[in-house]
Amino acid sequence: MLPSGKRRTSSSKKFRKMVHKKVHRTYRGLALLLLIIYILSFEYLMLLENQPEHANPITAIYWATTTIATVGYGDVVFNSLTGQLFSILVQVVGIILISGFLVTYIIMPRLDRVLMVRLPRKVPSSMKDHIIISGYNQLVETLIDELAEQEILFVIVDDDAELIKELEYKDTPCVYGAPSDRQTLINANIEKARVLITNMSDERNANIALTAKEFENVKIIAIVEDMANSKYLKYAGADTVVSPKSMFGQHIGKKAVDRLVSRVTGATEVFEGIHITEFPIYLKSPLLGKTLKEISGQSLTGARIVGIWKSGTLSFNPKEEDVIKDNSVLLAVGTPEQLSRLKKLTH
Repeated sequence: MLPSGKRRTSSSKKFRKMVHKKVHRTYRGLALLLLIIYILSFEYLMLLENQPEHANPITAIYWATTTIATVGYGDVVFNSLTGQLFSILVQVVGIILISGFLVTYIIMPRLDRVLMVRLPRKVPSSMKDHIIISGYNQLVETLIDELAEQEILFVIVDDDAELIKELEYKDTPCVYGAPSDRQTLINANIEKARVLITNMSDERNANIALTAKEFENVKIIAIVEDMANSKYLKYAGADTVVSPKSMFGQHIGKKAVDRLVSRVTGATEVFEGIHITEFPIYLKSPLLGKTLKEISGQSLTGARIVGIWKSGTLSFNPKEEDVIKDNSVLLAVGTPEQLSRLKKLTH
């Protein structure tokens, strides 16, 4: 993917694993802590009720486990109101803990295995003249919004099961499988497609292009993170190599160009009717001081901002609260008309 796209995908996987581990550790730690509290509380209450024969760790563990499991045998009971209320609390919390255990360690793992089997692995055989996109990030998210608006068929191909689940939940056409695998591309009806966009790492893009080049009917567009690798991608079979990062850099040195030119220049057509280009922000621009949320909320141009240069750092994952400054450079996607309207506002 694009640099941020790759980081986003790999980081999201690491984040999910980290969250799952943290949840499991938290669950186990909470269960152990509650058990200790129950044991100590049981012994203390038994002493208060003058039942010292029960005030020992073994009996306490026995009572706690049978009460948590709600299968108490009635051989060890409290006589006071406080003790009875404590027993009710332990039973209620026990039901919650057992339910959480069943969901976390039994139901969800089995459900995940079922969903893995049911992940979409093939598009309808009738799909044709569509666009195949391997890899998914904010740039692709914006592009597929444009495709949907123009009623252009597309399908996302990725081997990230969690991502495919999310896309399927959103009713986004997708296929689970390695994009560099020939059968996966066939399952995406590459033989009837018009464009394949590879949006993963440069190495994976090259592997995908090598696999796809045997299908001569499809045009291959590779989104490259390092322009130095563009020639290798072309050797591998890419018809067009696009580098949004390079496009940003080109305009950093163009601050002094004629600000009155309204026609969009330097735009790259990623597919029919949809272009991607970059815009430097000038001193008199009405966009200065506004956040990306304010701009998108006003629907000023219809173009979508998918990248921004801020504080000397290039980001392909702009946030709504990012403020546009006089040294900002925006990367936008849209039709020529939408991009022209945006360009007028940058001057």
